[in-house]
Amino acid sequence: MKPCAFSYFDPTTVSEVVGLLASKENARVLAGGQSLMPMMNFRYALPDALIDINGVAELDGIKVAGDRLEIGAMTRQRTLEYSDDIRTHCPLLAEAIPYIGHRQTRNRGTIGGSLAHADPAAELLTIAFAQDAVLEAQSVRGKRTIAISDFSRGFMATALAPDELLTRVDLSIWPRGHGYAFVEFARRQGDFAIVSIAVLIALDGTGAPGATGAPGATGAVARVSLTAAGMASRPVRLTEAEELLMGAQMSPEIIADAAAIAARAEADSDIHASADYRRHLARVLTARALKIAAARAR
Repeated sequence: MKPCAFSYFDPTTVSEVVGLLASKENARVLAGGQSLMPMMNFRYALPDALIDINGVAELDGIKVAGDRLEIGAMTRQRTLEYSDDIRTHCPLLAEAIPYIGHRQTRNRGTIGGSLAHADPAAELLTIAFAQDAVLEAQSVRGKRTIAISDFSRGFMATALAPDELLTRVDLSIWPRGHGYAFVEFARRQGDFAIVSIAVLIALDGTGAPGATGAPGATGAVARVSLTAAGMASRPVRLTEAEELLMGAQMSPEIIADAAAIAARAEADSDIHASADYRRHLARVLTARALKIAAARAR
């Protein structure tokens, strides 16, 4: 099939983009186009106006700002993959990037496009949940920030208003020495995950906020983030498992208990896997990811 007829616009500034979004009805923003163009060709998406933001240079770039990584919405996934700042300050993201599609799609795909598309199994959306991302959106009315937990509203649904443009993604930087792991199960390399798990752990004395590593440090969990994706309509932080892990030693028993909690998370059935199979994967992958993250934290 071919897309329906549409008007094409090629702005070069954010102010031009938001002006077009405010004045054009049924408009869609084109970033990398890795999802939108197939959707248009299949007539799943039927925009009357297509606003191409590839020429908006101010939306591209990575900046370390205190305890946050500021990433422009048009930053290519390939740029993230090879960024020293990402490897140094957000190794979880660096580990997840190679799972996204293939080299050719990462050359074009952007972080903002992936988050705005909001596929519940997308790796970048999973990392955004794990890293407590805060997103910046802009319209003719001004700018506003949105926590990732409020931004994702379910399957391919976000809190962005029709006239808003996602301009920046801020990720929290964890202290040096923290453990991390990203694992996923997909039918083929490059497919969206059937289930993925993202883990961040800081142990007392080995990277926890304010820790010095001085004698008397217990090595217990001082901070933890545990996220599951691909199971339901959006990624979810496994807060019950996080609460169990806080203050605990990373023993095989505590890991098994946390994995059992992951296996009780909400899960959907579809043509790829049953809900029960997804829960089984959640148990196995959570245990695997926790072991890897704990070993790296030590």
